[in-house]
Amino acid sequence: MTATTDGSTGAVGPHAAAASEPSDTTPVTHDIGEAARRATARSVEHLLGRQDAQGWWKGDLETNVTMDAEDLLLRQFLGVQDERITEAAGRFIRGEQRADGTWATFHGGPGELSTTIEGYVALRLAGDRPDDPHMARAAAWIREHGGIAESRVFTRIWLALFGWWKWDDLPEVPPELIFLPKWFPLNIYSFGCWARQTIVPLTIVSALRPVRPAPFALDELHADVSRPNPAKPLASATSWDGIFQRVDKALHLYHKVAPRVVRRTAMNAAARWIVERQENDGCWGGIQPPAVYSVIALHLLGYDLRHPVMRAGLESLDRFAVWREDGSRMIEACQSPVWDTCLATIALADAGLSPDHPALVKAAGWMLDEQIVRPGDWAVRRPGLAPGGWAFEFHNDNYPDIDDTAEVILALRRVSHPDTARLDTAVERGARWTLGMQSRNGAWGAFDADNVSPFPNRLPFCDFGEVIDPPSADVTAHVVEMLAYEGLAHHPDTRRGIEWLLTEQEADGSWFGRWGVNYVYGTGSAVPALVAAGIPAGHPAIRRAVGWLESVQNDDGGWGEDLRSYREEKWIGHGSSTPSQTAWALLALLAAGRRGTPAVERGVAWLAAAQREDGSWDEPHFTGTGFPWDFSINYHLYRQVFPLTALGRYVNGEPRPDRTPARAERPADSRTRSVRERRPDTRTADGRADSRKGA
Repeated sequence: MTATTDGSTGAVGPHAAAASEPSDTTPVTHDIGEAARRATARSVEHLLGRQDAQGWWKGDLETNVTMDAEDLLLRQFLGVQDERITEAAGRFIRGEQRADGTWATFHGGPGELSTTIEGYVALRLAGDRPDDPHMARAAAWIREHGGIAESRVFTRIWLALFGWWKWDDLPEVPPELIFLPKWFPLNIYSFGCWARQTIVPLTIVSALRPVRPAPFALDELHADVSRPNPAKPLASATSWDGIFQRVDKALHLYHKVAPRVVRRTAMNAAARWIVERQENDGCWGGIQPPAVYSVIALHLLGYDLRHPVMRAGLESLDRFAVWREDGSRMIEACQSPVWDTCLATIALADAGLSPDHPALVKAAGWMLDEQIVRPGDWAVRRPGLAPGGWAFEFHNDNYPDIDDTAEVILALRRVSHPDTARLDTAVERGARWTLGMQSRNGAWGAFDADNVSPFPNRLPFCDFGEVIDPPSADVTAHVVEMLAYEGLAHHPDTRRGIEWLLTEQEADGSWFGRWGVNYVYGTGSAVPALVAAGIPAGHPAIRRAVGWLESVQNDDGGWGEDLRSYREEKWIGHGSSTPSQTAWALLALLAAGRRGTPAVERGVAWLAAAQREDGSWDEPHFTGTGFPWDFSINYHLYRQVFPLTALGRYVNGEPRPDRTPARAERPADSRTRSVRERRPDTRTADGRADSRKGA
């Protein structure tokens, strides 16, 4: 990591001082205002010091020990064990174990069965003995909770690879799935992109059913060794669960009689699909699970480990490793440089850094280089739409996402880049692509349009989290905010997005958070977007949101929401105060004109008091999600960028669509003309015109 490119210390400097007074007419309490300014200055310096020389930021992306366990299992399966890696992974997994012997999926969460099983097996691979006290506690807990038989399908697939579970006792996923046409239910494009990339290679694994010699037995993980998989009654034949259970039984019969030519052709087609989607860095989709299963599937089809595809794939997985000072090794499920960079850019700009500051210009240049200008899988549903989005990761050209694209555009518009024409072209291309990715209900999902089939989640195989990509309030809000900043607040598609957001508001005034925890995130996203799009602070929806946020503020002045809010109503809006969630609440309250109120003053005071001397914040709690509840994420940069954004807006006033540097430099009549005149072609996958308003 480097300091600023011009050799400065990274302090806020004169640009922040010139814009330090809030634009709101309500006066800022002097002591809190001064504390906020000092905290903002320290935070800016800290964040500038973390920028890479190429212009990007990236914080660690922490999930749970299944990533590390599966890395060891993969190495065992391929026969490429490494003693140093095994020891380091074991140290990390051991350090994450709780006193009761379990592993959780998020900080402070309850023990989770599948995670505990995978952590236990990984430590066995690392040499820990089953009679070691920490291992015995884990095994006893696993047995008490039903043993291996009650674990998720993915865990049992890993165990089946070594004969610790029977393939016949797993749901069937035939490779012939690749042949289903795009209009047919349960074709591969009915699944969300993360599930699609994982399921296609697993169809090959499921068909070939490999078993490697097990290095040890796992009898101690069965509730009843004599009956490791006790029979369960089928659901009613008239229920969806019952129907799909019976379909699964039929697929097991088909596995025994599948014509060899058909099966081999299907596996080869699936292999081509996999190879065609390998990214330039060797990974698949920029995330760990598809990469792991793609490597296994291709290896089973005869790809040598020295084959360029395999070598690049394995090397890409090594880049997901974070080596810590204590010698442990943590595997990231994904890496988030584009997301982190656009959020850091917004934070620094809103904190008062000059739009032409070298750090912001370098960040904008890097983001411009990352724009994706070729079609990906999203084009299946939008074949006539020109590309132009941004992905989450360093390399993921097949799957740009709408959330990143919206936030990158918001970041770019805050920078005075020397190549204005290039920036304008990129932003306008990105805005057109985003408009074209709107779903029929007026909202936006993360990666695909209209990915809302009810069937994939019903499959017995799909018990590992959300497998479709329906629109969400947080993504839709970020898009609406971006479109408002592009002068498109009155565009018909923007208005449809606003209408959808208003109808999605909960009765208590909050919004559900799909990609962040949870209602605090959804509300912190929706309110600034609606206000930017012209919804007045006095609108009933905004008033209800403000009332809800103020009602769930903690006694210490901060906000927090536990991940258990996805399952238990009593946790909604409640949890230990965290920097990122406090910032989300403040962003909403400031946008709603609540500057100077006790809730805002106490929230700002909490952020200032919680800051460390070096300008950073601590946040062990997980405030991000991959799948709500099922897969939780601690974005290590969230604790820096969101508090800085909130403090910056408190100190310098709210940003407004007509005040961004890039918009101020363009003639008023040119701001939206290109997007309005060049409407996206939003034809459906079968070529029929979309019936959406204004399409």
